[in-house]
Amino acid sequence: MAAISQHDYGLLFLNLINILPLSTMLSKPTSFAFIIVAFGALFILQQWRHPIFHFLLLSYFFFAIKTYFLKSKQPRPVYLVDFACYKPPSKCKVPFSSFIHHASMIEAFDTESVEFMAKTLVSSGLSQETYLPPALHCIPPKTHHRESINEAQMVLFPVMDELLSKTKLSPHDIDILIVNCSGFCPSPSLSSIIINKYSMKSDIKSYNLSGMGCSAGTIGVDLAQNLLKTHENKTAIVLSTEILSTGWYSGHEKPKLILNCVFRMGGAGILLSNKKQAENTSKYKLIHSLRTQRAYDDTAYYAVYREEDSRGILGVTFNKDLLQAVSETLRSHITLLGSQILPFTEQFFHVISILRKKLIDKSAEIYTPSFKTVVQHFCLPSSGKPLIREVAKGLNLNGRNIEPALMTLHRFGNQSSSSWWYELGYMEGKWRVKKGDKIWVLGLGTGIKCCSLVLECLRPIVEDDKKSPWSCCIQQYPIQV
Repeated sequence: MAAISQHDYGLLFLNLINILPLSTMLSKPTSFAFIIVAFGALFILQQWRHPIFHFLLLSYFFFAIKTYFLKSKQPRPVYLVDFACYKPPSKCKVPFSSFIHHASMIEAFDTESVEFMAKTLVSSGLSQETYLPPALHCIPPKTHHRESINEAQMVLFPVMDELLSKTKLSPHDIDILIVNCSGFCPSPSLSSIIINKYSMKSDIKSYNLSGMGCSAGTIGVDLAQNLLKTHENKTAIVLSTEILSTGWYSGHEKPKLILNCVFRMGGAGILLSNKKQAENTSKYKLIHSLRTQRAYDDTAYYAVYREEDSRGILGVTFNKDLLQAVSETLRSHITLLGSQILPFTEQFFHVISILRKKLIDKSAEIYTPSFKTVVQHFCLPSSGKPLIREVAKGLNLNGRNIEPALMTLHRFGNQSSSSWWYELGYMEGKWRVKKGDKIWVLGLGTGIKCCSLVLECLRPIVEDDKKSPWSCCIQQYPIQV
């Protein structure tokens, strides 16, 4: 076969450029650059006639084409465009004195139960300005189905309105809707209530998560991310809340009375998208997620458990093994997450310390890898002061790292699956989140389940959000709790 001359290669290259439409070169610059490089290589290597050069050339083409097509098949990044948090009206505030006074007037509670709740409140880390829904301000509290529906609408509708307003979207722009609420699962579902209220489009993909505890908020975002990896050019909303009127316990068992004391009103909406234009408008990019659980272990499974008491009254039991189960769950979860996001040096020192303890010095301490080498901010479970401090101890976090969780618990109480977004709102309100910073959102819920999200800030967060629940009180924090 006659060799192709350099002149012929030049003509072939020019003819190729002539037949390629201008629109192709502009809309697919990567493809166009690849063609130029490939034919440039052909043009240069043609002067070498040895077969080894032709082999190398074919290998180069195979590798380049494979790399290009693999890259083109990768799903687009998932962006967290914005989020909104619910601030209840002032009439829903419940100071300690009002709570104890109302509890003493409820016939279902004896003196010992009221005294226990009073002690729990004082040591809980909550302030005098947390909120309970209107149904629980009644004597006795109203816990029937209609009141729970009213509470859900009271929380979710304003959150949805604010989120759509902040992102300048209409309900018809939403392709995926996920609503999570652990204790209340009506029919039609909460997601159907939202779709009906906002007349959303008929082909919207809707999901309703229940029974997943406080981790449901992060699990909902993880689910949205997986759906956005499958469906291109879509927008998703995740709504997180907990309906307290269905979880109220009117009995005498102390482990079940804890829920009455620390759980408070709250709700959040998160908008995610994989659209190309979202890169320029989003606050964060979701760069990593991980889910683990220990429901196979009885200690973890029964650590927080909904059941009837000896009198047939339904309530949620917080068992004494809770902190131990949390520690074991976090240990395995953090080990797996660390292997995926920590730098090599941190992983190396950790492995070496384990080998040293097993083989050389049984009394040696195992090195705890520092997640602060890759993460600047932490959104931790704000279920209570003991749990926050237990998590901080396991991660070697300092007071500033756990400040958002403690301040959120103080100002708003335990808001279950929506707490993390109040913590992120706190950090934004303090102007602490900088472009390029990483935020670790650690969700922990019944089961016990653990779900981590790692976000990267895409732009400086310096705007003054007048509608933020922190807007009127951020200057008062931090305080000593």
